[in-house]
Amino acid sequence: MEKTPANNIDDYISAFPPNVQELLKQMRDTIRKAAPKADETMSYGMPTFKLNGNLVHFAGYKNHIGFYPTPSGIEAFNKELSVYKSSKGAVQFPLDQRLPLTLITKIVKLRVKENEEKRKKVG
Repeated sequence: MEKTPANNIDDYISAFPPNVQELLKQMRDTIRKAAPKADETMSYGMPTFKLNGNLVHFAGYKNHIGFYPTPSGIEAFNKELSVYKSSKGAVQFPLDQRLPLTLITKIVKLRVKENEEKRKKVG
């Protein structure tokens, strides 16, 4: 049986086991606080925050929470993120560890700043 895509972030989070729901809620709340003007939506089948374009995405998996702050968000905090499995535009936070909420806040604020600057250049 195929999982139907969630229509909104609440539906998305509620589809996970309680321990993962808790981490996803922490992630969502942290992003909301760091980017209060961002819009919440679903994009690519995952929770997405938009502010002058895509800001960040996050998603729940069997063994980790995926966080997608674009390559610039990863590069800017490469040293701090080096303890996690990561790629060009994504980082994996294991389910059995506390989320680095302070670091996530810094990354989201950087992305807000980048998108604000991009918006100013465009017009």
